[in-house]
Amino acid sequence: MLLHTIDDVRKIRKEWKNLKVGLVPTMGALHAGHLSLIKKAKEICDKVIVSVFVNPIQFGPSEDFDKYPRTLDKDYELCNENGVDIVFAPSPKEMYGDGQRLSNDTLTYVCPPFFYVNKLCGKTRTGHFDGVCTVVLKLFNIAQPDYAFFGQKDAQQAVIIRKMVKDLNVPVEIIQCPIVREESGLALSSRNKYLSEEGKKDALVLSKILKNIKACFEKGIDDITALKETAYSYLTDKHDLEYLEILDKDTLHEQEKADKNSIALIACRVENVRLIDNIYLGE
Repeated sequence: MLLHTIDDVRKIRKEWKNLKVGLVPTMGALHAGHLSLIKKAKEICDKVIVSVFVNPIQFGPSEDFDKYPRTLDKDYELCNENGVDIVFAPSPKEMYGDGQRLSNDTLTYVCPPFFYVNKLCGKTRTGHFDGVCTVVLKLFNIAQPDYAFFGQKDAQQAVIIRKMVKDLNVPVEIIQCPIVREESGLALSSRNKYLSEEGKKDALVLSKILKNIKACFEKGIDDITALKETAYSYLTDKHDLEYLEILDKDTLHEQEKADKNSIALIACRVENVRLIDNIYLGE
C-alpha cells in the first residue's frame, strides 16, 4: 500500500492497535542494505512500514539534495516483493507545511546534544543531525512504531537517535542491523551510484583501512594513534580523507586505548562523493 499523507498512515495505524509495528526510515533508492532492515523488521513485527522521504532539512546548502537519487516506483515494487505493508512517501509540504522556510527560524527542530554532534559527520555537516532527529521523531509520531530499524553504516546517527529516544521518552525500541557490503567489500550506499567503476575500486580503500585496523587490534595493538597511522599507506591523491576515528561504539567517547567496545569510523571523498564506513573492533 502506497500512502502519501499523514492522515492516511494514522488511519491504518489505528487498525493495528494490538499488533507489533516496525518502521524502516529511508530516503529511498533502496538497495540490499535497506532490504536487510526490512527482512529483520518482518522477523520481529506483525506489520512493517517503510518511509521513503528525501529529507530537505538534513542537507546542507552545498550538499546533494537536488541530485539525490529518487526511485519511488522501483522502491515501492521492492517493498511489495518483500512483504512491506505500507510505503509512506510524503512530500516536503506534507511533512513540514506550506509557506514557511525550512529552517529553525520558523520550524521546530529537534537538536541533539552538542557532544554527540560535534564530531565525525556532524563536525562538517552543520545542522545535519538536527534535521535527522527532527524527521525521525516526526516519523515516530506519525507511525507510532514499536520498533525502528537502522543500519550500522550510519553508526553516529544510530547513537544519536538512541539518545533522543531515551531523553524524550519515545516508546520505540531501536534495532541496529549490520552493514551490508558489495562482493568487493564496499559498503552499500545510495551514493555509490555516483561513482564510476574506477571510483568504486578506489573506494575500496575505506573497507581495507578498517579491516587492517581490526587485524592490527586483534594482534594486540591497542594504541589508537598507531592504529590510525596504519591507514596512510592505503591513501592516494584519489582519496580526500575527512576523518578516521576510533571511539567507544555505544557513547562515541574518546578512548585512551582501543578495546573490544571500540568502533573505527572513516569518512572519505572519492570522485567528490562522500562515503562513510565503520567496523567494530571487538566483533
